[in-house]
Amino acid sequence: MRNSSGRQSQITGCGLETGSRLVPNQYFNDLYGKDIDTFLKEKRNIHQRYFMGEDQATSDLILPAAEKAMKQAGIKATDLNLIIVATDTPDYISPSTAAVVQYRLGAENAGVFDLNTACAGFVTALDTASKYISADDNFEHILVVGAYGMSRYLDFDDYKIASMFADGAGAVILSRSEKPGILASKLYADGQYYDYMGIYAGGTRHKITPEVLEEKSHLLKFAKKIPTETNSIQWPRLTHDLLQQIEKYPKDIDHFFLTQLNIETIHSALDALELDRSKSHNVMDKFGYTGSACIPMALADAQEQGKLNKGDLVFMLGSGGGMSMAALALEWGY
Repeated sequence: MRNSSGRQSQITGCGLETGSRLVPNQYFNDLYGKDIDTFLKEKRNIHQRYFMGEDQATSDLILPAAEKAMKQAGIKATDLNLIIVATDTPDYISPSTAAVVQYRLGAENAGVFDLNTACAGFVTALDTASKYISADDNFEHILVVGAYGMSRYLDFDDYKIASMFADGAGAVILSRSEKPGILASKLYADGQYYDYMGIYAGGTRHKITPEVLEEKSHLLKFAKKIPTETNSIQWPRLTHDLLQQIEKYPKDIDHFFLTQLNIETIHSALDALELDRSKSHNVMDKFGYTGSACIPMALADAQEQGKLNKGDLVFMLGSGGGMSMAALALEWGY
């Protein structure tokens, strides 16, 4: 066990929300005049996705997901002590999207901050929240969100990118508990890949200029190719690291929630662990790739389907640009 303070934490509620616009694969077939659907279904397990409506922003997806999570946890917004929003598609560069969420929820007693480690953000934020509860008696209920509004940053001249990504939000309530929920965690990064994939204009490195707009550097760009085997190697390694921490074996894991970008990578990782592929709960067929939101959305979807039982051993592994990764083991508590 990693917690020596005696203060434990468990997930007590979860919820998800999608953008308001359903976009089936056929939309891209029609847009590009070619068969996009077959590749997406066979190689990525993506059948459809949701985009935000024109009047929606990332916080608009977070609010209903958070409200569902709070209802399930049996708490009110005023019970929240902290709100952490993991996103790389915030409402604004500044202030934090978490501040917008706090105001709109009426969570007047909650501190706020955003966390950006790309698509590893939610697992990183959940780990951060658990350590707040472990370290400080003032934290009892924390809203942890993964949110994604990447449709605003897609280059629709590039069908390989535009057809993969989607919008959504997943939220959980992490609450102080007498029994352990969060068991172990591990963060990993290989920063040499920082310029391989991302949105590279709009910050202090590259201002938005006519030249930048012409080059589309303000849109999501895969500038270089990340080795395809990266997740297939690192996810099993991180899994074994967590298992060693909690003195368990791969066969003891009941559920995996993995970054939902590539079904073949998920299968490869589970094969390397010699585990049945069904241990991973996948939702990209319904929601497309929702970045930092995909793991909490998959978690909420599994919970809604009744797949999670009290005492189940759950592993979450997120990967994002940077290259950043986060892994976390928990015992399901309700």
